Amino acid sequence: MVETTKAIVFSSIKYAEADLIVTCFTESSGLKTYLLRGILKSRKGRLKPSYFQPLTQLEIVANHKNKGTLESIKEVKVLHPYSTLHTDIVKSSLVMFLSEMLKNSIIEEEANQGLYLFLEAYFQWLDHHEDIANFHTLFLLKLTAYLGFYPDTSAAHLPYFNLSEGTFEKEDFSIYCETGQRVEALKQFFGIHFDAICSVKLSKNQRMDVLDLVLEYYQLHLHGYKKPKSLAVLQQLFN
Repeated sequence: MVETTKAIVFSSIKYAEADLIVTCFTESSGLKTYLLRGILKSRKGRLKPSYFQPLTQLEIVANHKNKGTLESIKEVKVLHPYSTLHTDIVKSSLVMFLSEMLKNSIIEEEANQGLYLFLEAYFQWLDHHEDIANFHTLFLLKLTAYLGFYPDTSAAHLPYFNLSEGTFEKEDFSIYCETGQRVEALKQFFGIHFDAICSVKLSKNQRMDVLDLVLEYYQLHLHGYKKPKSLAVLQQLFN
């Protein structure tokens, strides 16, 4: 079935001599993987490798057979050309990290418009703002709402955070209970919007500690979770 849909690129991998395998999250059908034959050799074709950089927002005309095989793209255009995401060194590192996290986290092959609109809006926000040191932590925390394991914050005044249950406790009931500075730092991210991330005051070490806590939370709640390889680069930039 040929359909036109918006899509956000999660990854692009060279295959054979001149092909790309591209994974996108589409508005119409969720996660889709495409084989783009000959794209690395063709100079006059409609499809260009530069269209498929991580997190690029596209409109594609695609042939979706929906048989669990690689799909194909007939036409493509960039919907929201980024000004800074792929040229600013800090933002481009965030892009690599977040695209890797998204590819490891989202597996649904069906439409999820709420999730698509969330990704679309906040990648544009990231492109247009400079105070972004806390962006990735807030983004990953908000993403858990769409993945089904956002923490229950109704008792967030309590000192222990149970990573396994996603709840706050009075006492240390299990090996998954955390307390201390990392948990207090995490609480600063609850209930705020991206325009308020500059109000979260953390040192560089605290920022990495709270990110580690969020990644531990992902590891407990996502089957087959893989630690992102790009995390090391991110740590160097923010330290």
